[in-house]
Amino acid sequence: SLEPAYLTEKMLLRRSTSASSLASLGLVLAASSGRSRSVASALSTVSSAVNNARRLGGSDLVVSEACLGTMTWAVQNTRDEAFGQLDFAREKGCNFIDTAELYPVPLTDPNYRAGATEEIIGEYVEKIGPAQRDELVIASKIAGFFPASPVAAARAYPDAPHDPPPDCRLDALSVRDAAHASLRRLRTDRIDLMQIHWPDRYVPAFGMTTYHHSQKRDDEIPILETASALKDLIDEGKIRYIGLSNESTYGVAEWVKACEQLGIRDKLATIQNSYSLLDRRFDSELAEACEYYNIGLLPWSVLAGGLLSGKYNKRSKGRGLPADDNSRYVRYEDYMNRWHPSSATKATIDAAEDYAAIAEDAGMTPSELAIAFCRSRQFVESNGSVIVGATTMDQLRENLRQFDGSPVELDEDVLARIDEVHLRSRDPCCSL
Repeated sequence: SLEPAYLTEKMLLRRSTSASSLASLGLVLAASSGRSRSVASALSTVSSAVNNARRLGGSDLVVSEACLGTMTWAVQNTRDEAFGQLDFAREKGCNFIDTAELYPVPLTDPNYRAGATEEIIGEYVEKIGPAQRDELVIASKIAGFFPASPVAAARAYPDAPHDPPPDCRLDALSVRDAAHASLRRLRTDRIDLMQIHWPDRYVPAFGMTTYHHSQKRDDEIPILETASALKDLIDEGKIRYIGLSNESTYGVAEWVKACEQLGIRDKLATIQNSYSLLDRRFDSELAEACEYYNIGLLPWSVLAGGLLSGKYNKRSKGRGLPADDNSRYVRYEDYMNRWHPSSATKATIDAAEDYAAIAEDAGMTPSELAIAFCRSRQFVESNGSVIVGATTMDQLRENLRQFDGSPVELDEDVLARIDEVHLRSRDPCCSL
């Protein structure tokens, strides 16, 4: 049975809790030896509340229930718009920001430049100063196997031509180069959570479900080598915790084994995989593994790139906010095809419409239902955070409105109707 002190801690972390009060409870621990000041003393200056605070996995990273996604910044959103989103999110108690060296996306946008999103965040970090930087938990990601990659080329400093561009790999040198490039762009002395964006080895990802043996490569970088490079960065105080992304159950187990071997098992905190009403694959083996290993989920594309927002619906009335010329599936004709209204399967479109109808009957917008469902999952509610992004302030207001400190309320009838659609059309956006 759970000890009373643990129960008290869990209840306190479920409320909107200031970082200073968390520090007084001893929930914010000392940082790596390389840090210039301890996390406890740095966070004791925080005046804003952390909304629905929780710790990521078994770490001491205290974050808000909502995590601000940033992948549209520098293509669909300008620097000033990004600053406005950051200011608004922080006002609403969101202290957690997720980015990547790859961002922005899509890479096909004529204005794409790897690392541009991190640069915007870095300008914001410089603008607010060190004390307010310490209020934030900043997560970034290192790209996995990506031949002839503009992402790897962007790690060079000062800028140098690469023809052809180098490959993105997860060997020790590449990991260090990527981390140093992200630190430079983010204008910070440490990255709180450094995630591996996708593996170096072949793995079915981004909607694929079948392992094709012929695609396995003989040159994959061992997970132990990648983990060892991250350990060195932890020891140097440059990153604090490790996260996985687009990873399989096998991969999670191998990462746990490698971290145990290196003595950094407590540093493996999160996994960022696709999870939504249209893609519930995490519910099975991954949920079990992450429960036992105390790894929290950071679900990405909880709105299926916008398809679950209702803005593209043709049948249901509960459409939520309308699409405009800058909306993802209006601006980009060949992007996220598994969810794009012009290329998604009929089963995917029909399921999205069915979920929108459930939302309408429940007095919710489609976005509210989709986000509430993800919030209600134990692997998010207990030690994870829901990534939400937006291209307009109206979208951000709607998405963050649900994280107002109140508990998730989806009654049994609504959950039963959701499961009915799911059983009829299980993960329809995924393919072989």
